[in-house]
Amino acid sequence: MSDDNERDSRKMKRKTGPDDLKAPGKKRQKIKDKNKEKSVAVKKSDALIGKADSTKNKVKLSNWSEDDKKNNSDGGKNTSEMKRNEKGQVVFKDHPEFTPNMTPKEVLQAGSFGGTYFRAIYSSVTKQHYKDVWQEIPKDWLDGLNISKQVASSTYRENVNTYNVKCGGSLEMWESSGWIVPQDPYGWFQWYCRFYQGRRTEDDARQISRWDKCAGVKGRWRQNLITKVVRSGCAYDNPSVSPVVRQTLQHWGYKLTLEDYKEGAKRVKPK
Repeated sequence: MSDDNERDSRKMKRKTGPDDLKAPGKKRQKIKDKNKEKSVAVKKSDALIGKADSTKNKVKLSNWSEDDKKNNSDGGKNTSEMKRNEKGQVVFKDHPEFTPNMTPKEVLQAGSFGGTYFRAIYSSVTKQHYKDVWQEIPKDWLDGLNISKQVASSTYRENVNTYNVKCGGSLEMWESSGWIVPQDPYGWFQWYCRFYQGRRTEDDARQISRWDKCAGVKGRWRQNLITKVVRSGCAYDNPSVSPVVRQTLQHWGYKLTLEDYKEGAKRVKPK
């Protein structure tokens, strides 16, 4: 070997070094680890929101992670302590048009859905079975409740409800009507629970619009109740006046107040 070739050979050895021979293996391991982390994250997300095959309503699914829950809209505080305005309405700074006056916790604690909302279901929208979904709810929302009878019962019990009546359609009815989307296979109240905790998705505008048409200022069922109260001559909070509508509104996070009643009564036309 010539002196020049020998010098070039020594330079190459100094440039590469023994550790460089291991570099490709290390790089492959790092890539493998990253892919594994991504796979775990995707599985967690799918387990939470439900991975859909297809649906009439195309809505982008949201990755609602544990970090998202902690960094929710109330700054990470207990989600049962959201701020309210002077009317008692829950305040969502990023959606001031959405003004329910009952939190998800209050809806559950009051007695709702015949105790069946978070029962085990099969979703014809996502083509998946769901069970124990109530476990994603903050524990304090369920304080004092019997899960098997008041939260995840397979049997509808009217006596669980605040007004001791049955109301609402079946999940199958809501699905066939096109109201259910993959990210919230249980429906509007599931969306509300997650929205309240800080999740934001492309479906929020639609769900808030649904609430407004039902329980908003000129919402169908809110005005329906006000009209019935006016014509009955009873007090605005008399539970004997349309208990079914009152229960329905409760499921949508709303309870009629005196102020709302007085305002709505102005729109009631004489018989």
